[in-house]
Formats: sequence, structure tokens, C-alpha cells
Amino acid sequence: MSDKRAVKVGRRTVGVSNPGKVLYPGDGITKGDLVEYYQQVAGRMLPHLRGRPVAMERYPDGIDGERIFQKDVPGHFPGWIDRVKVHKQGGTLQQVVCEQAATLVYLANQACITPHVFLSRSDRLDHPDQLIVDLDPAGDDFGAARRAALALRSLLEELELPSFPKTTGGKGVHVTVPLDRRADFDSVRRFARDVAAVLAARHPDRLTTEQRKRDRGGRLYLDVMRNAYAQTAVPPYAVRARPGATVATPLDWSELEDPSLRPAAFTIGSVLPRFEETDPWKDLRRRGRSLSRARRRLDGLAEGGG
Repeated sequence: MSDKRAVKVGRRTVGVSNPGKVLYPGDGITKGDLVEYYQQVAGRMLPHLRGRPVAMERYPDGIDGERIFQKDVPGHFPGWIDRVKVHKQGGTLQQVVCEQAATLVYLANQACITPHVFLSRSDRLDHPDQLIVDLDPAGDDFGAARRAALALRSLLEELELPSFPKTTGGKGVHVTVPLDRRADFDSVRRFARDVAAVLAARHPDRLTTEQRKRDRGGRLYLDVMRNAYAQTAVPPYAVRARPGATVATPLDWSELEDPSLRPAAFTIGSVLPRFEETDPWKDLRRRGRSLSRARRRLDGLAEGGG
């Protein structure tokens, strides 16, 4: 490979420097491979990125090198990349918004292996359009996360809320509930905490809401802390800085029911054939729900002991 090449992405041309640079030493995966992957998945991935502030997880020297978690837009980014002003304690900052495939490719050229996105969109940053429960087992027991996700789905069905699972690209599962953006983050977080409390009460031997690791006793922690302003989550189809270049992959619930499922099976080299199948998350945006009725049902479950 040459030291630089140009990639045509829609109506834009994005320069890719050092495409042959190896980002995954154990797998031989290069920056050029990362750029090509994001170019290929952009059509499926962009609906989950548009309108959302992005934080960039960058590895200029590959995944064995320094990790840079960058929120503010650097001065050298071109003007055609969309930005949004985000309020933070003591001021504001400008963050990238991925509105087009070219932006995703540009970020990959910056060695941004994983974009992380807000749970809200830029026109109403205080009102999330999704609630996420992070199910991350203490060890490598993906089965524990799988079983917890299925238990959570059952509870959400009682609350008449739709839910969509995805692998995180690590060892866990994210369960996402689409919202109608009426509730603010404080309300959504309280609701998520109460859901977790009811679920943990139903399965006290294997699930917990204890934040301190020493108090968990080997049980899986039901993490709802992402449901807050300026917190982020890994979006569908994002690559992770892990051996094999695993990918956060949307699933159908029937897939998660299969005990043989392993998140390591979804990588930049294997996930593309899934695009020939029906998108398991295609209805997520149109199924946003209010939490008002679900709150009343949840309160009834809590009062009745779950």
C-alpha cells in the first residue's frame, strides 16, 4: 500500500493516510481495513449515529498503544463535518455528529476505532430517545449476560415496552428500549434503576444492583448508569479495540435464545453477510414509547413484590 490514498464516499473524497498501518497486531488488520469496513456498513450504521454527539475512541498506534478518548472536535477537522455544541460543567464543547458516510470514513482515518454516541439527539440533548441496560458479566461468562437479557426482556414485556438486544463487541449485552423523548434523563434513569431493582429482586442469586464490586458476590451487575446526560454507548456495528476486531452487533431475540451464541463470532470479517438478512433493529426508531404507562405498571409490580 502507498502512504496515502483517496477514497470516494458519496459526493466527497476522503484522504486516507498510512492505510497499511497495522492497528490490530495479532490479526494483521490495518487502518485501510478499518476504513473499508466503515465505508461498507455506513448505510446500516448511520441511522444509529445521525443527530448524536460522538466521542472518539482513538488508537493512533494500534490497539496495543495509547487509548485516546476524545470529545472535542480538533481544529484540523474539515468544515464539512457536522458539529454540535454540547454543554458541560463549566462551559461547552463542540462534538462531531456523523450525518454522512464520509464522516465515518474520516473518523476511521483518524484511527477512531470506536465512535461512542449520546443516548439523545442534538435537537433535544436532555431528552433521550433510548434507554440502555448494560449486562456485563464479571468474568467471561457470556451465558450469564444472555440469561440476564432474556429475563429483562420478559420484565419489559410485562411493562409493554419493546426491547432490542445487541452484543457490545466485548463480553456483554446491551438491551435498548426506544423512547418517544418526552421524559428527561433524570426520569429515564429513575425508571431504569427501578426496573433493575425489580429484576434483581426476582433473581437475587444471579443478578444485582450493587455498584461496588465487592458487594456483588459474583452476580451480574445490572448497569443503568449510561442513562444520563453526556453518557455514551457503543452504537450498532461499531468496531471494538479488542483482538479479532469484534463488532457491536444488533441481534434478533431468537438469536439470543441460542446458548451457543458467542459475541466473538461477530467481527469486521464476518458481520457483513448479516446485511443480506432482515435488519433486526429496522423498527427501533418507529417504536419509541412513553414511560408513563410503563411507570404505573412498574410501580404496581414493585408494590406487589415483583
